[in-house]
Amino acid sequence: MNIQIRKAKEADLPTIVAFQLAMALETENLRLDKTTVEKGVFAAFKDSAKGQYFVTEIDGEVTASLMITPEWSDWRNGLVYWIQSVFVKENFRRLGIYRKMYEHIQNLVNTDENVRGIRLYVDKTNIRAQKTYKNTGMNGEHYQLFEWMK
Repeated sequence: MNIQIRKAKEADLPTIVAFQLAMALETENLRLDKTTVEKGVFAAFKDSAKGQYFVTEIDGEVTASLMITPEWSDWRNGLVYWIQSVFVKENFRRLGIYRKMYEHIQNLVNTDENVRGIRLYVDKTNIRAQKTYKNTGMNGEHYQLFEWMK
C-alpha cells in the first residue's frame, strides 16, 4: 500500500471538516457546529501560525488528517508541536497510517532546530488511540491536561 503524506490544501477543507465532525461524534459524542468548524479550518489555512494540516492519500483518496499547532516553550527556548484533530477513515485504520503521519511530523521536528518536540492530548476514554500513541514511543505519564472552555 502506497501511503502519501502531504501538507493539506484549501481544496481539502470539506474533507477535513467532515473528518472533524465525525471524530468529535465518535470519540466524545459531540455534535459540532459545521459552520464553526468550517471557519476554524479555513482560519488555519489562512494563518499557519494557528495550525497546519497534513493529510494522507492512498490511490488519490484522502484517508486521514491531522493538524499541528505550535506552542512556545520558554523552558526549551523553542517550539513544541501539538498534534491535534487526528482522524483516520474507519476502513483505513490499523494499517499504520497514523504511525507514518507521526513519523512525518517527527522528521519535521528533527530537521528544524527551533522545534523541540511533540505533544498531544487524548480523551481519557479513547483507549484505542492511547495504545496507538504509546506504540509510536510517546508516553502519557508526565502531564495531565486541565481545561476551561467558554
